[in-house]
Amino acid sequence: MKVRIGTRGSDLALWQARHVRAQLESQPGVECEIVVLKTRGDLIDDVPLQSVEGKGFFTAEIERALLEERVDLAVHSHKDLATENPPGLVVAGIPPRASPLERLLVRPDAWDADAPLLPLREGAKVGTSAPRRQEQLLALRPDLSVLDLRGNVPTRVNRLREGRYDAIVLAAAGLDRLELDLSGLEWVDLPLEQFVPSPAQGALAIQVRASDTALIELVRRCLHDEEVARAVEAERRLLIDVGGGCNQPLGAFVWPLAEDTTRPQAPPPPGAD
Repeated sequence: MKVRIGTRGSDLALWQARHVRAQLESQPGVECEIVVLKTRGDLIDDVPLQSVEGKGFFTAEIERALLEERVDLAVHSHKDLATENPPGLVVAGIPPRASPLERLLVRPDAWDADAPLLPLREGAKVGTSAPRRQEQLLALRPDLSVLDLRGNVPTRVNRLREGRYDAIVLAAAGLDRLELDLSGLEWVDLPLEQFVPSPAQGALAIQVRASDTALIELVRRCLHDEEVARAVEAERRLLIDVGGGCNQPLGAFVWPLAEDTTRPQAPPPPGAD
C-alpha cells in the first residue's frame, strides 16, 4: 500500500509526519511519501491569529488536499483541528499522547525563583499567541506584560534568546519532540492544576477519507490509542459545548483512568536539586 502523508512544512509538523510514517512503514507492504503543503496559518505568521477572520488556519488546505485525493492521510496537531470533520473525512486514529503540559522558558535575567506563582521578575514581558495562555498568565500574575508571539517553535525560542521577550510559554510536547537546545535558558513545566492546557494538547490526529476503509484499518491497528482517544474526545466535547474555537480562552485536560497511570509530573528546571 502506498500512502501519501500531507503535512505542514514546519519542523514540528515534519517531525510528526515522519513519526507517523515510521509507524506505518513498520507494517508489511506499506510505503509512505511525505507531501508538504502550505496552510493559511503559515502565510500569515506576522499577525495575531485572533485578529484574522475564519477557521482552520493550519488545517483547511491539508483537508482540501485529502478530499481532492492529492494526499491519502493527514497528520495534525489535534488541538488545531476544528471540532467537526468536513464531510467525507474522519479522524481514523489518535496515537499515544506526549506531555500535555505548558513549558515556561525564561531568560536568566528575568528568572526569580522566589516570585509568587510563576518564577518571573515583576513586570516581565511574556510572549504567547494563545488567548488561553494570555488569560491564565494575567490571572496568576497581573503585573506581567503579555505580548503576542507568532512563528514556529524554533523561531519563538530564538526570539526569546534575542531578548524580544523575557519569557515565553510553549507546549512541552513540541519542545520535547524537536529536542531543542534550551541551554542558557531557565525553564519549568507548569502544573496542570495551575495552568490548564488546550483541549487535546500533546495529541496527534490522523485524518483520512471516510471511504478509505483499508487505510482506516491500518491506522487503527498501528497508530490508535483508545484511552487517549476517549480523553481527547471528552476535552473537545467541552470545547463544543461552550461554542469555542482556537481563539476561545478555554483549557481542559482529562486524566486517563488506567490504574497504572499517574498524573503528569513536571521535571525540575535545570540546576534544581
